[in-house]
Amino acid sequence: MIDTGAAESSVPAGYSQYLSSTFELVAHDGIAAATRSILEQHGTLYQWAASLPQARALHGRAPVYVGEIPLHDVPVAVRHVWHGGLLAPLTSDRFRAPTRAPRELANSLRLRAEGIPTTELLAYALYPAGPGLRRVDVATRFIPDAVDLGLVLAGRATGLTTATALAAAVPLLHLLAARLVVHPDLNVKNILLVRASVELESVGSHTAHVIDVDVIQFMPHQSPADVMRANLSRLLRSVRKWQARYDIRMGAGELHAFERNCLAFSNGRSS
Repeated sequence: MIDTGAAESSVPAGYSQYLSSTFELVAHDGIAAATRSILEQHGTLYQWAASLPQARALHGRAPVYVGEIPLHDVPVAVRHVWHGGLLAPLTSDRFRAPTRAPRELANSLRLRAEGIPTTELLAYALYPAGPGLRRVDVATRFIPDAVDLGLVLAGRATGLTTATALAAAVPLLHLLAARLVVHPDLNVKNILLVRASVELESVGSHTAHVIDVDVIQFMPHQSPADVMRANLSRLLRSVRKWQARYDIRMGAGELHAFERNCLAFSNGRSS
């Protein structure tokens, strides 16, 4: 039995919490004991993942390491959380408690419950970093062979074309609009393209997942059309920045067609 400490009520069903003087762990019940053991032996989830003999690093703002939870064969991607933006050099990796991790877990669970594809958050760990401050590691279920939209646009995703990737992103934006979910930082790195299972290949070869969901907002007082325009505007801005950054050549009407299809989906008229 995992010691849940004093904050059990804030932990979602199916997850357990363990509090110690050096860390606070919230983990899926299926891997909670093993994850606690990792922390007790290695200090942090990130140090454990980085130290694995065949650790695989996925590069983003900082390396994300892939490993398997001992005794469970559960593949996880472990990232250490850093601030972004202009203040990043000052704030670095320290966050005010309780950090954004509990919100990310709650948002991830709600999105999945509402049928919106997103990666499964399996655990997070907080570490003291000064009065009222914490450092954070997050572990999500690793999805093999998934690539983000940015890699596809830059021509660095083998076997996946821009047209296929954009087509997969359309129903994702439709779902976000239908469920009134705004992603204030929807960009090409926050859309993950996952190869569809065999039974879903008739729908499309890939499914788009939304990630970095700690910042998402549920907007019950907005219309689906307004939500679609907000998300689409942010994503198109990111695509254009990516085009300029990597000198990406796209067909003149490709983005216009993508925009048209998104807006058609938001009005229930797929094309």
